[in-house]
Amino acid sequence: MNFSKSPRWTRRQALWMMTGAIAGAGLHACAKPPEAPTAQSSAPTTAGGVALASIGITTWIGNTPLHIAQEKGFFKDLGLDLTIKVFDTVAQGFPAFISGQINALAPVTSEAVTLASKGVDFKVVTVEDTSLGADVVLARNSIQSIKDFKGKKIAVELGGIGHFFLLQILAEAGLTGKDVTLINTPPDAAAAAFQAGKVEIAYSYSPFSDQAIAAQKDGRVIYSSKQMPTAIADLYIFSSAFAQANPKTVAAFVEGNLKGVEFLKSNREEGLKIGAARLKIKPEELDQQLKGIQIPDRATNIAMLGDPKSNQYLLKPMTQLAAFLKDQGQIQTVPDLAKVLEPQYVTAMK
Repeated sequence: MNFSKSPRWTRRQALWMMTGAIAGAGLHACAKPPEAPTAQSSAPTTAGGVALASIGITTWIGNTPLHIAQEKGFFKDLGLDLTIKVFDTVAQGFPAFISGQINALAPVTSEAVTLASKGVDFKVVTVEDTSLGADVVLARNSIQSIKDFKGKKIAVELGGIGHFFLLQILAEAGLTGKDVTLINTPPDAAAAAFQAGKVEIAYSYSPFSDQAIAAQKDGRVIYSSKQMPTAIADLYIFSSAFAQANPKTVAAFVEGNLKGVEFLKSNREEGLKIGAARLKIKPEELDQQLKGIQIPDRATNIAMLGDPKSNQYLLKPMTQLAAFLKDQGQIQTVPDLAKVLEPQYVTAMK
């Protein structure tokens, strides 16, 4: 059984598709040495000396501060002319990122780990968002606990971030993927199948899960990403060669985006209107959906990227995820992820 429907908010794509995209760009599975800056790595500038850079993103609520920064001119004020390229999935942007056609990308943690495992040299320069309830597992009211999942059918996109989130949840309850039957289903279709009563358990995320629970009274959120902080995070990454050659350009991107974060806090109504227009939804819908994620400010970014003593530090959960993906046969090697976290841009801000 496969509930097929084209996902509307697919920022997280199945890893087998991502691997294909990487392979299509001509990369081998072995890690390669860091790229040295080249003339091509240097950011071109306009006649007025404004630096040019480009980033590939998907249609996702976590990009709201980015859209605000673009709309309000925060990047331009910092000397950066940023081009934003919107892809249907992050995986679609891999070839352009790897070949240098775009300088930056916005992957989820599993995608970043996969890129690193294939030898792609990049730096995580700031954290876009972390999931704090936006990712959920839905279950019928008769299912009392995760342990009751044993022998049940679960709708989840195989190979996607939800698949691994689900397996981690099962592991907490002493179960494995072999104890359940997984039905390959995209997040929107999984929520629709749950709402229609076709499955008892489903993984999805906002807004699909919200709609399903509102319409289906025999069901609830039995587990959410609130219970597993830092398990799912969206990141902004730049190629190492570009960052090495153009540190001021990357710094302008980070500062501009964080100005967008602060604007959303202090001018929420206007910020929501800007973000909602880009996402083609109503501001009140965006306001509700943003409650399921945390958009980190500068202090939180410093903790996540550069403070090993903080429980928010991303190295541990990302390394655990890498080991998990290797055990699942999704990647061949566990990369040294300490090399990809780059806190210097957030720590250097005044």
